[in-house]
Amino acid sequence: MSARTVLHEADISRALTRIAHEILESNRGAENLVLLGIPTRGVTLAHRLGALVSSISQTSVATGSLDVTLFRDDLAKQPTRSPQPTDIPAGGIDGKTVVLVDDVLFSGRSIRAALDAIQSIGRPSTVRLAILVDRGHRELPIRPDFVGKNIPSSRQERVNVRLFENDGAEEVTIGE
Repeated sequence: MSARTVLHEADISRALTRIAHEILESNRGAENLVLLGIPTRGVTLAHRLGALVSSISQTSVATGSLDVTLFRDDLAKQPTRSPQPTDIPAGGIDGKTVVLVDDVLFSGRSIRAALDAIQSIGRPSTVRLAILVDRGHRELPIRPDFVGKNIPSSRQERVNVRLFENDGAEEVTIGE
């Protein structure tokens, strides 16, 4: 079976715009808001969301990245990848509302690792989760606050997010 496209460029743009509005509404504005993307595509999405939130609110929003590689509990099963840089905005995260941003939510293990990584950096007042695609099959009690699209899938299927900045194309596909 070949991969089928479930989100096109316009769908991704619409989803991110909606998520940006939801983040602002939930936070009652952009004050004390920090967006942290989980490498690789979560960082790209966090920067896009940061630009959208800043444009809508007319306020600059702190954006950074949070590498979770060394905090994962499944390193023995997963092929090792080299850690990516963690970039915490100058104001830090203490007392702030941190929105973790990732491309696909599957088992929840990356997000659990991100929560551990955040704890090692500081103490935010609140941590929220923004996901472009929620595909289900959680192994941990993790639930996103902001979702671009719920895409039911089987465990054998693979959801691929491609973004212009990383891949030269803009789409979400699902396939074997």
